[in-house]
Amino acid sequence: MSQNRLISMSTLASSSAGREPLLGRTPEEAVSELVAKLGDKVFAFSMKFCGNREDAEDLVQETFLQAFRKWDQFEGRSSPASWLYTIAARTCQRKKRKRVGEPARMASLEEELPSGLALGAKLPSPDDGPLEEKLRREAVEIVDRALARLPVDYRLPLVLKEIAELSLREIATILEIKEATVKTRVHRGRLALRAELVQSLAKEHQLHTDHSEQVCLDLLQSKMEAMDRGAEFPVRPEDLCERCGAFLQSLDMAADACRWVHGGELSEELRSRLAGGFERTGC
Repeated sequence: MSQNRLISMSTLASSSAGREPLLGRTPEEAVSELVAKLGDKVFAFSMKFCGNREDAEDLVQETFLQAFRKWDQFEGRSSPASWLYTIAARTCQRKKRKRVGEPARMASLEEELPSGLALGAKLPSPDDGPLEEKLRREAVEIVDRALARLPVDYRLPLVLKEIAELSLREIATILEIKEATVKTRVHRGRLALRAELVQSLAKEHQLHTDHSEQVCLDLLQSKMEAMDRGAEFPVRPEDLCERCGAFLQSLDMAADACRWVHGGELSEELRSRLAGGFERTGC
């Protein structure tokens, strides 16, 4: 697959490695299989978290080598995939540092709602023409930059949710924080990406609303909860005011852009490097 191709993580989520009985296998057998089946997903997670290929490959390598060394500690209480992401997430936490441009605080849901009239951003249409494809690629670049600027405490749960596709409960277990805290951080992270996306895109006409701010907030909460469950939003587009419709459409676009990955496959060079690491450790 071309390194420049945009791929959706939903195509990688179908891997069945997380359900395979690996207990009782040697570290070499188990982790080699995990690299083969989950290497691309762990790399995609690492790319979105780190923001560049070099750091992402370092994170992947450390994750799988730690898995190899600690395989005797895996008891099968969680899936191998969740166990791997626990190793990766805790590695991220050990290395976390404040980045240039990182905000001092995250806006609340209420603060992210547009007040009064708002200008609508130009969003790609369902048409697959060259202009729309260009806008989609621009959206991915904007969202990737915004994701890299998120504080680690928000970026990590968001990437675990959108890229690793873990539940809020699983993320809470991995990060050892309350599920409600995970939910808040994921929601605010999504809104931060949406705000960066809309701010960077060309604006069209003013958007009108006939909803109160409380109704808008209730709709946003409902939309977020549907996204958390991977469910359809229960409100029809025609029942939304123009402003709310555009707001939720841009939220979807930011989430889609977050899940798209440039060159989301583990390189053969890194696969070989991992195999060599197993051999040096006693394979």
